[in-house]
Amino acid sequence: MNDLAITPSIDVDRLTAIDVHTHAEISRDGHGSLSPELFGASEEYFKAHGHRQPTIAEMAAYYRERNMAAVVFTVDAEHATGWPRISNEEVAESCAAHPDVLIPFASVDPWKGRAGVREVRRLVERHGVRGFKFHPSIQGFSPDDPMAYPLYEAIEELGVPALFHTGQTGIGAGVPGGGGIRLKYSNPMLIDDVAVDFPELRIILAHPSFPWQDEALAVATHKPHVHIDLSGWSPKYFPPQLVRYANSLLKDKVLFGSDYPVITPDRWLADFDTLDIKPEVRPRILKDNAARLLGLVRG
Repeated sequence: MNDLAITPSIDVDRLTAIDVHTHAEISRDGHGSLSPELFGASEEYFKAHGHRQPTIAEMAAYYRERNMAAVVFTVDAEHATGWPRISNEEVAESCAAHPDVLIPFASVDPWKGRAGVREVRRLVERHGVRGFKFHPSIQGFSPDDPMAYPLYEAIEELGVPALFHTGQTGIGAGVPGGGGIRLKYSNPMLIDDVAVDFPELRIILAHPSFPWQDEALAVATHKPHVHIDLSGWSPKYFPPQLVRYANSLLKDKVLFGSDYPVITPDRWLADFDTLDIKPEVRPRILKDNAARLLGLVRG
């Protein structure tokens, strides 16, 4: 175990919220997480032209100022895109410098096979990584493909969550052929098989899952360890059935996420304030559910 294999020293009681979905978009040497073509399409989709890509240290300062914690990750999609990833070790090391506010997740391309499994174990056991991000559409795989099962098995055994992008993506939107990105891989129903075959794996379905919102609600309601994060959309655009389930059947399984930096938590929280969410449910969505899932509190 090295210096990074530590539990984040997060004082949950002082936090106003835990953002479970933020992106490390740029490395220390200036390398971006996406090709210029795909990044430009994402900027256009989110109307975030020219938005600045913060360093992880700047992200830490941003969240510390707001008394929030944040999960940070990048996406490893080298096989499908040919674009070199930002190092998982760099993300973990940068987060470890700010353990009071940042929680490192990693991303391992499922196409890496046994080498990917070894990396998953090393990242958790030696680098303090607390979960893994998958983006099936960008990584070019179906979540229920047995090719990815050795990764899930290792993640389940290590007891950390797996977060899957679901629904449409702004990455590749408007580019001819969508930049080669296939939306079908991000149907949340494909993750139902994963939840069946790995019953102790903690799963997060990221985003309101347009156009498959009902599928996401069905899987999260049916499978006890499947959660939903609310990132990537302003809450004022949430489908009514998502709000209804968040207020009732899924009140312990819905998580605040922003998709920072393309959507800021300031904007997200301002719009969330206008939703008809029960007062007793709000703190669960903003902090309590994530604190429990991420092992920051007992129970």
